[in-house]
Parts: sequence; structure tokens; C-alpha cells
Amino acid sequence: MTTTTRPADASGRFAIGGDLTVNRLGYGAMQLTGKGVWGEPRDPEEAVRVLRRAVELGVNFIDTADSYGPFVSEMLIKKALHPYPDDLVIATKAGLTRSGPDDWRPVGRPEYLRQQVELSLRHLGVERIDLLQLHRVDPMVPLADQVGELAALQREGKIRHIGLSEVGVEELERAGETATIVSVQNLYNLAARDADPVLARCEANGLAFIPWFPLATGELAREGGPLDALAKRHDATPSQLALAWLLRRSPVMLPIPGTSSVAHLEENVAAATLELSDEEFAALTDAV
Repeated sequence: MTTTTRPADASGRFAIGGDLTVNRLGYGAMQLTGKGVWGEPRDPEEAVRVLRRAVELGVNFIDTADSYGPFVSEMLIKKALHPYPDDLVIATKAGLTRSGPDDWRPVGRPEYLRQQVELSLRHLGVERIDLLQLHRVDPMVPLADQVGELAALQREGKIRHIGLSEVGVEELERAGETATIVSVQNLYNLAARDADPVLARCEANGLAFIPWFPLATGELAREGGPLDALAKRHDATPSQLALAWLLRRSPVMLPIPGTSSVAHLEENVAAATLELSDEEFAALTDAV
């Protein structure tokens, strides 16, 4: 693993929607809130330092959501980084409501999605959201109505690109009948690969695939396990190897590890400089 002042530059580049070029290793801002993703963080000043340090390290893709806090994450991003660097892409999400810590409920009524997009514009301090992702598909509302409202906001100039979160191939295809979809954000990591069919569809169509919960390693990281042994060989951590595996796994992969600590952030971003051999990548792939 090499050392550099902007390690995220080593993660490779991807153009979201064909026109928003970012470094592939980004930052997920969910952990910049209180316990249960609810309320203010324990250390608001550290949260601001994390965001500013991420940009210094070359991170130019930040993922957040209106429901993180709610709104706390978006407002911290504005406080830390506004006016934003020209190359910074901020993605946010709408479609999950909050009634308390660790409580998440999908609401995809068009009027609700419109309200939340308007609030995110205000909280982020922007006139147009780079990437707005439907946080969850509401089973009580036709998918065409949910995506259609985002497409209407896109035509009004309030959204640049539209993405989806936690969908299967069939939902991705149906959503594509209503609007141009440029990204999918699904649970995916070294130990959980149920979304492989969706990843394959993203690769085939040039869509960004944004894995959430990217650092889960489970039993793979146990002492003497495949991640532990390889981490010692590279003088790295199991989490860094898990991120390096994701970056190697697909050219459309945009991992967004999150943290509320500057030290942990620096460790995560350094993973972009870690190079796995073909044999090491295959060994990790086959370990699950």
C-alpha cells in the first residue's frame, strides 16, 4: 500500500450519468448523526472535520439522505463544505420517513417526494441535486408514480440525475421505462453478494453501483481467517482489504464507507492505494 496526500485519486474514475466524473471511492454520510441515525452527532465539530478531510483526501463523491438525522447529515455537509468545490458531487435520497431512532418507513407518494426534494435543496444549499436516489420503493404506490415525480423534478431543473436504492433487476427495468436511471445503491460487500445480478445489469448498461454497508467482513476477518492473513501481508486492515476488493470487483463500483472519525476516514480512504494481485482477489472472492 502506497502513501499519498490524495489517496482517493488512486481508486479510479467513473462518470455518473456520463457527465459527473468522480473518484470511485466516496464517502457515506449516514454516521454523521446521533445514535440510531437520529438527531445531532455526539461531536458536531468532528463531523465537520471529517467532511473537510474527506475532500482533502481526494473524495469528491459524498452520499447522504434526507432521512439521516433527519436532515442533520445534509445540513452538516452544507456547514462544512459550502460553497462546494466544482468537482464535488453530492448524492442524496428521499423516500424513507423517520419516527424515531432506527425506525425507517418507506413513503413514495409523489407529493411527499417533491416536498423532500425541495427541503434537500434548501438544506444542502444548492439549486439542483446532482443525484437524487429513491431511498426505497414504496409498495403502496405505483413505481411509475414514484419515479415519475422524480422525472418531473428533473425536467424542472431541480434534479440532475435519478438513481434507485435497494431494488432488483425487475424494478430497475420498470423504473427505466419512466425515467433514465443512472445508479443503483444496494447492500453489497465481500460477505453479502445477493445483488450480483443487479451489479451485472449495471455493468451492462454503464450504471453506477453504490454498495452500502461496504465494510462488513464477518467471519472472514477472524484471527487466522483469509482477510486477517492477507491484511498482515499488506500491512493493512481487514476493512481496507474489503474496500480494495470492492474496487477491484467492478469498474462501476463506487464504495462509500462512512465514519464519524477523521482517523477512521483516513484509514478507509487509504484503501484506494492497496493493490490486490489476481490470486489475492480470487482468494477473497472464493472465501465466501
